Amino acid sequence: MTTTTAIPTGTKHVAAGTTGRRPRRQHEGAAWVFLSPWVLGASVLTLLPMAVSLYLSFTDYNLFDPPRWIGLRNYTQMFTEDPRYWRSVMTTLLYVVIAVPLQLALALVVALALKSMKRGKAFYRSAFYAPSLLGASMSVALVWRALFNDGGTVDNLLGTGGWVNKPGWALLAVALLTVWQFGAPMVIFLAGLQQIPAELYEAAAVDGAGRWRQFLSVTVPMLSPVLFFNLVLQTIQAFQVFTPAFAVSAGKGGPADSTLVYTMYLYDRGFVASHMGYASAMAWVLLLVIGVVTAVLFRTSRSWVFYASEGDR
Repeated sequence: MTTTTAIPTGTKHVAAGTTGRRPRRQHEGAAWVFLSPWVLGASVLTLLPMAVSLYLSFTDYNLFDPPRWIGLRNYTQMFTEDPRYWRSVMTTLLYVVIAVPLQLALALVVALALKSMKRGKAFYRSAFYAPSLLGASMSVALVWRALFNDGGTVDNLLGTGGWVNKPGWALLAVALLTVWQFGAPMVIFLAGLQQIPAELYEAAAVDGAGRWRQFLSVTVPMLSPVLFFNLVLQTIQAFQVFTPAFAVSAGKGGPADSTLVYTMYLYDRGFVASHMGYASAMAWVLLLVIGVVTAVLFRTSRSWVFYASEGDR
């Protein structure tokens, strides 16, 4: 005769649950240990300065005396009493409208050319990408200023005079420096082009579509997610442009404030005039504007960005 001993089910479940929770807690602890450098860096170097900047935007602070609370005075002065502020806003918007489309168009054209190349693709890809690594430096921006100055290379070739000294041309010289740095979006475009199935082009050719029709009906729709990604990225960067405008205008935003972009005026208010509270308010307005523009781009993307996994919209 065999006897069996009943094990209380409650004891079994408690033991199983206890042994199941302990490894999970150990894994969570290890995850937080590995995440702690990032969490510490984000808190100390990003979140804390943002909180201090938000507080300073409601104060009168000159970097030397303690901040004095003034409420919304910085914002009302910015919107209603400062004509140079609105001039910097319009200059920045004009810069974005000029630089971003030209940069993306040039990047796409070069990416299409590289895709069709049989030899030397790696060399040319690296060569075209190099300006993206060098263009943000002050030294290159100063060389760019020399090229477009009176008696510079552009003046000698075109005979148009120094662009950096003409209010109608100075901002274009700044925008061209950004356009010249098309390497990063070009590499992304090239990666996207290589993912388009060749069968789509073959089917379009069978239907009698030429190269231009294939570009409009196949390349653009299939590349639209990559185009959208580059558009958002380059738009955000364009709103924050500083080094090219600072170098080309010798830090003054001239001539006649034609290169006074938003970040340059923010720098002038904060570090030249020592109105750090006013500069902090400007920084938060810029953050909100970039957020709104990005949200609008995401909203409008529903009508022109095609995702192959979702089918036609």
